[in-house]
Amino acid sequence: MSFYENLVMQTQINYSRYYNLYKMGKTPYTLTNQTPLPYEMQIVRLAEEIKDAQCIVVGGASGLSAAGGGDFYYEDTPSFRKYFGKFAKKYGFRGAFSGMQYPFETKEEFWGYVATFLYTTQNAPIRKPYLDLDQILKGKNFHILTTNQDTQFVKLYPANQVSEIQGDHRFFQCSRCCQDDTWDAVKPVKEMIEAMGEGTSVPKELIPRCPHCKEEAFPWVRGYGNFLQGKKYDGEYQKISKYILDNKEKRILFLELGVGRMTPMFIQEPFWNLTLNLPQARYIAVNDRYGFLPKDIEDKGMSIVGDIAKVLKDAVDYMRISCEKKHPESGIQ
Repeated sequence: MSFYENLVMQTQINYSRYYNLYKMGKTPYTLTNQTPLPYEMQIVRLAEEIKDAQCIVVGGASGLSAAGGGDFYYEDTPSFRKYFGKFAKKYGFRGAFSGMQYPFETKEEFWGYVATFLYTTQNAPIRKPYLDLDQILKGKNFHILTTNQDTQFVKLYPANQVSEIQGDHRFFQCSRCCQDDTWDAVKPVKEMIEAMGEGTSVPKELIPRCPHCKEEAFPWVRGYGNFLQGKKYDGEYQKISKYILDNKEKRILFLELGVGRMTPMFIQEPFWNLTLNLPQARYIAVNDRYGFLPKDIEDKGMSIVGDIAKVLKDAVDYMRISCEKKHPESGIQ
């Protein structure tokens, strides 16, 4: 088991022990009672921490995508209606995840919905918060850790710079995990979408199947079924583990973006652990609802409660203006 996966396993034990607390949107950790800085000063500190960091680990979770318009997963939002409107009308869905749990009468209907779900994320443009984050990270040594499966980060960065520990919508696996193998989902998903047209079912012959045992395939993602935790899964954990271990003595910033209360064990709590135990580590979290900062790391961290899209844009603007003041001859736009 890799270094980072071991941290996750430890925090999962904690999550199980205090599940009722987490379910209420709380945490069992003792939190700081320090008064937060004014918002403008938080932006300044965020920019300064990024500038001073020798390396950065970004922990990107669902709130980051939601802030940029990818908010169709849990609620009946305008974006849900835009991409899943025909399914909402026919089946009464009120969020994309509800369709993934629905007992469709036929496999053709089921795959009509799954293909729509995957096609929506595979082909979504890079959302504005991700582009702003990219500007913030320019010129820095960084690695991305994400629980998002929506391919936003891999549209920006090479695979070796991104650890997708919860899967990726671009890949299929065997639903029975008969082999330790994943394969391309982009081409077959496109073919299903084209064949479905304005309907809600795909032709039976297009239902993807495992090339080894011929059983039904399934997206390589955690959450809906028998998630394959094989060589690809291990490789994602190895990347983040190596990055942290290679940089553990440096001034490393753990930047958490959009972690909710369902999955604190994958990004948030390991980041807290690492911030506490690595000598020069720093921690900043941005969340639109929760301002959790453990008392143990209150002198090494900060939590910003606010719209992630606004925070990242404001940080970009502040860093640009600061650069222009220091180097007016550069003409940076």
